Amino acid sequence: MPATRITTRQGWIGPRRRDVLEAVQRALVTGLRIPPDDRCISLVEQEPDALLLSAQASERFTLIEIVLITGRSLEAKRRLYAAMVEELAPFGLGADEVRVILVESPAENWGLRGLPASEIDLGFAIDV
Repeated sequence: MPATRITTRQGWIGPRRRDVLEAVQRALVTGLRIPPDDRCISLVEQEPDALLLSAQASERFTLIEIVLITGRSLEAKRRLYAAMVEELAPFGLGADEVRVILVESPAENWGLRGLPASEIDLGFAIDV
């Protein structure tokens, strides 16, 4: 159910785009306990001059913004943050190069199948 956008500088991922997307998906499944086939992730690679970051940010700095239905526990969020760092480490990303921002929205603000998500069975628990 989450909608996830990965933003990073162009050039360092190369032909591993799909692998990065799958790594982020695994972290979402581990952290938020969503079904493995629940997928909505985009990867945006910006030209270096299209991102204004601190001088300490590396060339691989990666921002992961996740819009999700309100209700996850702090423990689920901790699992998610740790899983993101673990899953992205094989790509040469250190913990300080991964920033995760959660944007929570009430279920009635999600339109699914022509209805508010608050009125349908999502098929998984939100309050994990």
